[in-house]
Amino acid sequence: MYTRLKKLFDIKGYSLFVICMLLVGIGISITMPYLSLYSTEDLGMSAAAFGVFMAVSSLSGVVVNSLIAKRSDSGLNRKWIIIVAMLSSALGYTSYLVFHNYFILLMTVSLFNGLGAAAMPQIYAYAQESANASKSDDKTFAMSTLRSLVSLGFLVGPLGGTFILGFFGYKRLFLGTSAIFLTIALLVFLFLQQRKVVQSNTRKKQSPVSTSSLKNTQIRQPLIAFIFLFAVNAMNGINTPLFIVNELHGTHTVVGLVVSVCAGMEIPIMLVLGAMSKKISNHALMMIGCLIAVIYYTILSVSNHSWQLIAAQLLQATYVAIVMGNGLSYFTDLLPNSPGQSATIYSNGSTMGRLVGNLGGGMIAQLAGFRYVNLVCLVIVIVSFIIFWRARAHRDMEVKTGQTQSI
Repeated sequence: MYTRLKKLFDIKGYSLFVICMLLVGIGISITMPYLSLYSTEDLGMSAAAFGVFMAVSSLSGVVVNSLIAKRSDSGLNRKWIIIVAMLSSALGYTSYLVFHNYFILLMTVSLFNGLGAAAMPQIYAYAQESANASKSDDKTFAMSTLRSLVSLGFLVGPLGGTFILGFFGYKRLFLGTSAIFLTIALLVFLFLQQRKVVQSNTRKKQSPVSTSSLKNTQIRQPLIAFIFLFAVNAMNGINTPLFIVNELHGTHTVVGLVVSVCAGMEIPIMLVLGAMSKKISNHALMMIGCLIAVIYYTILSVSNHSWQLIAAQLLQATYVAIVMGNGLSYFTDLLPNSPGQSATIYSNGSTMGRLVGNLGGGMIAQLAGFRYVNLVCLVIVIVSFIIFWRARAHRDMEVKTGQTQSI
């Protein structure tokens, strides 16, 4: 494992990508636990208004990512896309301190955060191009390692945010977050080499998928499945703490333990799964992830004690590691010559999934109860497994057809 990790740094610019992805994770997570509190307590938003606020700002990121994706693969300079996106994110977090009117803040944050959403998929795309240029044979491991660094940032960020908020207040918290994104922009400007787009012969060869249009079944079906899986993860994040406290009568300490156990196991599992990329395909991993989720939500649906949820976090951590750590590589396999589009499809799928999960999870819990949320999640992951199974069958059929025609 150590030797494989060391070889990753033979990829040109990989050290910079490691630093940037860690800082991105910290930058996003440092304020995330406190946005709802600041918006409702200091800015006077209602819970419903804050939900609309987050939904609109998230959707703006999906729109901008979709507009940029294809153009970035056609020659638009990724380095400057990343720099502009980081500067926009910095302005987005500063906007919370400058604008207190709901509609003005909604427009400015949606604009700046929408532009800023392009940063992460473009860093992934740049890293993928660097791995191709360096002729690395461990691309999936390289991508999953970068994704694990975002998760590491999500472990560090909230702790730093708690410290800053406790000693300096919201003003320094948002300014500190803006400073992180400005630092990333500066690092990219100084150390990331500008790559010229070369139309090589490999681009003329037919990809496993010739188009990224959602009319293409090989992309549309997995994207729907990923949206479902990210929605389930978001629903679990909202529902599990409430389920522990209200249904199982557990304590807040148990909630913290469940979250910590899961988060602590995600990173090493991501690294192990990335290291296994040469032995098992990403498509097979997604199907295994769905089966693991089926077991996890079955346990949650019948559990009566908090310790059962703590023990089940190994399953949840493995499921999250597969979806988040290998999901990007899944779409990269489908679009090997379009790293910007593949990273954007993955990023947009995760955003839409979280949006659906955040809205749907709360509604189901309110209408039917916390335990029924787990049953809905169970049904959704079963549907996702069926989608991946159908996608595999469709791909196998195309391969056989192609072989027959060649004969």
